[in-house]
Amino acid sequence: MEISNQIVLRPRFKLTVKQSKEAIVSLFEAANKNQKDFLTNIVDEHIFIRIPKEQHHFWTPHLHLEIRDEGENYSDLHGFFGPNPKVWTLFIFLHFVLAILFIGLGIWIYTNSRLDKSYLPQMAGMLFLIICWIGLYIGGRLGKATGKQQMEELYQFMNQTLQL
Repeated sequence: MEISNQIVLRPRFKLTVKQSKEAIVSLFEAANKNQKDFLTNIVDEHIFIRIPKEQHHFWTPHLHLEIRDEGENYSDLHGFFGPNPKVWTLFIFLHFVLAILFIGLGIWIYTNSRLDKSYLPQMAGMLFLIICWIGLYIGGRLGKATGKQQMEELYQFMNQTLQL
C-alpha cells in the first residue's frame, strides 16, 4: 500500500474481499483474542484498530475499517488512517479559529478601505494567519511521517487477519 501521497493527511483505501461481513467481523474478533499487539473495537460494520497505550506518541494513528456487503461472499472494505481523535479535533479546531480570524480581518480590511483608513496592520495579521495555516499543514505532514511506521504495522495486521 502506498501511504506517501503528497497532499492527503488522512490516507484512505478500498479493498474488495471474498468474504461476508460476518466472516470478516469474526476474523477480527478472533484476532483480538489471540494477540496483544493491537486493540480492536467492533461496532456494527465498523472496525477500529489501535496501537496499545504503551506504544502511543502524539501522532499515533489508528485504522478505521467500514465493511459493506456487496453480495454473496463479497464485501468492500473502506479504510482510512487517522490520528488520535483528540489530536484530530484539536487540529480541526485550530483551523476553524484561523478561518474565523481570517474572515474577521478581511471584513476589517474592507471596512478600513471604505473609510479611507490604513489597513496595513490587518494585512500583516492576514499574512501571519496564512503562515500559521502553512505551519499547521507542515505539522500535519510531519505527524503523518512520524506515524508512517505504525500505519504500515496496522495495515499489515489487517492483511494478516484477513489472510490477504
